[in-house]
Amino acid sequence: MIALRRDLHAHPELGFEEVRTSGIVAAQLAEVGISVHRGLGKTGVVGTLKVGDGTRSIGLRADMDALAMPELGDLPYRSGTPNTMHACGHDGHTVMLLAAARHLARTRNFNGTVHFIFQPAEEGRGGAKAMVDDGLFKLFPMDAAYGLHNMPGLAPDEMAVVAGPQLASSDSWEVVFHGVGTHGAKPHLGRDAVTAAAQFLTAIHTIVARRIDPLQPAVVSACAITAGDFNALNVIPDDVRIGGTARAYSAAVRDQLEAEIGQLAQGVAATFGITVDYSFKRRIPPVVNDADVTRRALLAAQTVTGRPVVTDFPPSTAGDDFAFLGAEVPGAYVWLGNGPAVDGALHHNSRYDFNDEAILTGARYWTALVEQELR
Repeated sequence: MIALRRDLHAHPELGFEEVRTSGIVAAQLAEVGISVHRGLGKTGVVGTLKVGDGTRSIGLRADMDALAMPELGDLPYRSGTPNTMHACGHDGHTVMLLAAARHLARTRNFNGTVHFIFQPAEEGRGGAKAMVDDGLFKLFPMDAAYGLHNMPGLAPDEMAVVAGPQLASSDSWEVVFHGVGTHGAKPHLGRDAVTAAAQFLTAIHTIVARRIDPLQPAVVSACAITAGDFNALNVIPDDVRIGGTARAYSAAVRDQLEAEIGQLAQGVAATFGITVDYSFKRRIPPVVNDADVTRRALLAAQTVTGRPVVTDFPPSTAGDDFAFLGAEVPGAYVWLGNGPAVDGALHHNSRYDFNDEAILTGARYWTALVEQELR
């Protein structure tokens, strides 16, 4: 398992480009007699294992893709692909589910059907939705879906399982202020979109601070801005483009964020006598764990961890498109420790590495979950 995990780490592939990875997954599944379906959501793989006459069916999901960023650590198995690395542990997720699938195919100690879902393109490229749109639940009906993600800060034999919101919605917004460009020394002859943008950037943080219910978590961040030219520092540009992200845990707050950002942009534009274009793109809904399915996940975690399972772990403002699976069937998304959150161990860090000590705990969790769910 460790050798395979490090091989995947050394050969990372971006979303919808996981040709090598999905080929390895398919071969590993087929080798132990698991039925394999390839090409769902472009590079997705679904392995199906049916044992006995049980009617219950569940899906277990692991993501396979890497991130478009350079690896700066000095691991002997560091990425050999420029500007691509496994900086979120999807190499570990893939191996843990593979290990459990192969073990379950040999032991067959359950009664029912389990679908092993190896998903492409979790990192913002829409892999889960692509699989659903390609007929995931029509081809592979299931009563519940389960996801797992590593979490720095928890020990590698420690898990956190919590009902309710786990991850926020992840949406993108963009505003473009259209002013009237002019000489930097004669601002009165134009309509200054740069100053309007500055006012907007200052005021946008009042949305969460003063418009959203303080008992409802939310985030609005501006993350990109484009305007003018540093080779022409005496020119006030016509346009300023700003983009960012919005996060929420409820549909109502998600709707409110979309409305509030647009209202603020329109108000600032009106104040400065300019116009504005606004767009809000809904990308990933929030991940909300179903109470009954989470209870089942908790029982499995309690079986395999070497310490009490954390049941009061705070939700994350990150997003995960496992939400599209949880929108179709009841779902539970749990956390597995990755060791101390130090020395580059945080997700999306250029020196991150999945902790191999967590592999066995994760594989045992998946196995126990199947054997308990499909007893």
